[in-house]
Amino acid sequence: MANRRPPQRKKAPRPLPPGEQFFTPGATGPRKTVETRSAPLLVYLYQMPKWLLPVALVAFFIGGFALPDWRGGLCMLPVIAFTGWLAYLSWPSLRVGARVLRLALLVFLLAVAVTRFGGF
Repeated sequence: MANRRPPQRKKAPRPLPPGEQFFTPGATGPRKTVETRSAPLLVYLYQMPKWLLPVALVAFFIGGFALPDWRGGLCMLPVIAFTGWLAYLSWPSLRVGARVLRLALLVFLLAVAVTRFGGF
């Protein structure tokens, strides 16, 4: 006798969170280009399981600290790129204190990567 399961429905994608605007009002030049090109990637990342991106970033971050040579520096590069990308996208809506914290985090991550590549 065949084991028959009811057909599984494909899970609907999560709806986007409510918000007033997706892009910076009045943006021109590079900011508009980056925001326009980032929009599909942000939507794609939002549709992924919530746990996947943080777990991947923590794995790269731990690898960056655990590996004392150039491999640790390579592990830090995706963390730096992702953090810098999100900092750039959120920059217009941030207050001074939040901007300083984001810059400090990027400087710290870059310093860790440079030490792993033998820079200091």
